[in-house]
Amino acid sequence: MPDPLDVADLRVRVQAVLDTAQARQRDVLAPLGPDVAELSDGIFQLLRGGKRLRAAFLYWGYRAAGGRDSDALVQVATSMEMFQAAALIHDDVMDHSDTRRGMPTAHRRLAARHAREGWEGDGEDFGNAGAILAGDLCLVWTDELFVGSGLPHAELARGRDQFDAMRTQLMGGQFLDVLDSVRDWATLTTDERIEEALRVVRYKSANYTVVQPLLIGADCAGVGASTRSALAAYGTALGDAFQLRDDLLGVFGDPEQTGKPAGDDLLEGKRTALVAFALDDVAPADLSRFTALFGSPDLDEEQVAWLRDLCKRSGAVDRVEGMIQERVLVAREQLRGAVLDEESAVILHDLIDVATARDS
Repeated sequence: MPDPLDVADLRVRVQAVLDTAQARQRDVLAPLGPDVAELSDGIFQLLRGGKRLRAAFLYWGYRAAGGRDSDALVQVATSMEMFQAAALIHDDVMDHSDTRRGMPTAHRRLAARHAREGWEGDGEDFGNAGAILAGDLCLVWTDELFVGSGLPHAELARGRDQFDAMRTQLMGGQFLDVLDSVRDWATLTTDERIEEALRVVRYKSANYTVVQPLLIGADCAGVGASTRSALAAYGTALGDAFQLRDDLLGVFGDPEQTGKPAGDDLLEGKRTALVAFALDDVAPADLSRFTALFGSPDLDEEQVAWLRDLCKRSGAVDRVEGMIQERVLVAREQLRGAVLDEESAVILHDLIDVATARDS
């Protein structure tokens, strides 16, 4: 059975759109001289490869609502990948991340160049400033890919409200993440912690991964109200499941697969549903040690192993796995009740496994 992400040669076609965009943006930036090329080339290096999930959800949302395949549709779908690049670059700055997909993050790469060249000023400030601008470029190019896709104007207009909401809500979600990192969790119950963790990741990541690209595509194709409602419920449930899997990978993922350090979310102090469950009814001695270690960027292997073990023996991992499976069942049930293009329905079913049964 073919990989659902490769049906219609989607990943190959998305990469072709990105290659064309890179050539175009090089020409646009050429009058500024060669110094700026490093900024744009780094963006497209980040964009090379990957699962292309967001492009797939937009593409198959459009097809599910009766739209036909076209190169213009693929370009609209590719705009979701550019949008993700903006989110990742800015998120890495805020999280002080060192690596992304096994490579130095944009701000670290630029800071390293500052050090190599022996330039004046602070290298970290230089790297952060350059990465912020790189993320801003991605936002500009997202709009260019969407508007300049060649899809009929009336179709783009139908998808525009959801497209704009996606971009605005992501920024709000990023701020929720910043806010959550400084609030006192000690005053919240476990249920309140889980509710807050899900609210943050839904608007910071889950929605722009699944439900919003899906609905942008469906809206562009002129989806009916009942089908749209089913797709929205499917996408919301699957997006949450995707992010819950991401939370597990952030603690237990293999660095060779994730491209991030072992236990990265533990080093960063990410307040996830997994952590909320791990601290539910925890022994005082374990709570004291957890509090001392969680969020320290200098954790050694033994300390990471201890934190992971607490997540396991507390039952937190099993409880998160249960939440994932509950949402997978909801997503499948929503598809069963929806009137969809036959091929698209099959692919959307298959994408449930791609989004939730993964190691990167």
